Order: sequence, then C-alpha cells, then structure tokens
Amino acid sequence: MSIRKAFILVEGQTEETFVKEVLSESMQTGLFLQPVIVATKRVNSGGKFKGGVPSYPKVRNEVLRLLADSSAVGVTTMLDYYALPPTFPGRAEPKGGTSIERVRSVEAAWEADINHPRFRAYLSLHEFEALLFSRPAEIAQGFAKPELESALVAIRSAFATPEEINDHPETAPSARLEKLYPRYSKPFFGTLIARRIGIEAMNAECPHFADWVRFLRTLQEAPS
Repeated sequence: MSIRKAFILVEGQTEETFVKEVLSESMQTGLFLQPVIVATKRVNSGGKFKGGVPSYPKVRNEVLRLLADSSAVGVTTMLDYYALPPTFPGRAEPKGGTSIERVRSVEAAWEADINHPRFRAYLSLHEFEALLFSRPAEIAQGFAKPELESALVAIRSAFATPEEINDHPETAPSARLEKLYPRYSKPFFGTLIARRIGIEAMNAECPHFADWVRFLRTLQEAPS
C-alpha cells in the first residue's frame, strides 16, 4: 500500500508535536501527516526563523511552496485564529454572528485567495488550548493539581463548546490556564494533556476541529 502525504502548516513547536504524536495516531497507516512550522523569515543562505504567525504574504508564500510539491495529496494549516494578523483575507472584517461562523468566513476567504483544489485552510478557534477544555479533568491531572478541576469545569460550562472560550488577552484559553496554573507552558503541557484527552474526545466537544479531522481522514482515500 502506498503512503499518502499531507502537509500541515503549523504555528509552532506545540502544534508540530501535536500533529506528530496525537493527530497522526488517529489516522490510518496509509496517510502521513507532515507538520511544517511556518517560517517568519527566510535568509539567502537557505535558513529560516520559525514560530508565530507573520503577515499574510509570507504565510501565503509558504502555502504555495508546499502546494508545489505534487506528491502531497493535500496542504492544510493549523494556526490560531486568536491574534491572527489583519492582513489575512477576511480577518479585518470577519462575517457571521457566531465565532465559528466568523472563523469559517476567514478560512473561506483564505481558500479563495489560494484557489487550489489541494488546499484547505484550518484555523484553531480561538487557539490550540481551547481543545484541552474538552476534558477539564485531564487538564487538572496533567498539572498534577486535581483541586483545579472544579474551576476548569466552571470555565468549560460557561460556553457551548470549548472552541468558543473568549479570544481576549485576559480570557483566552491559554490566559485562563496561566491564571490557574502560573507554571503552564504550552510546549510541555499542551501535548501532554492532549495525549491524555485523545482526538475522539476533542471531536465530540469541538465541532470546528472535528470537521477538520474529517477532512484529513478523507485524504486517506485520496488518489495518489
């Protein structure tokens, strides 16, 4: 059986590890997900600086570079909608009454700009940490602080889905975790807790993320 490859342009080390160690394990063996950290700057020597989300033109170039590899059955992304630069298509004035509608409008505008059948935009709503609130108890256990579970459950219960937790500097999912647990480090705890939760639990709680996972699974049957 031939192995199909898909590129995922990611924001940083946490998302890169999440794709390799958590998301990939939920796929069939016929699909290889290859995360690529978005380059914030390229230099003449061929090296690049990685991490964070630069202005849209640089990200666009990264996407087009990956699409140039015809051996990939798909190119997609995993960037945070929260603090996404306003230079992204549709980001300055997202359309829709709900947060999910707004993020989907930006994704649609981005896909229209790239205009390539193998490209699918995905933006984490509002950021990666929202997925962790799919199972507040696992966050508390990952921190080795079971006494935090009730506060984490209260945060989760205030929203219809974990993905709708506020995108504000003081109330974004990561900010809430840091407030409860000042030692929170995204690179270390992000993947640790995500592994404890598992993709299927995230799919059950996070509809926008679940749609993206379904798309990735369709690539398992895509023509080589």
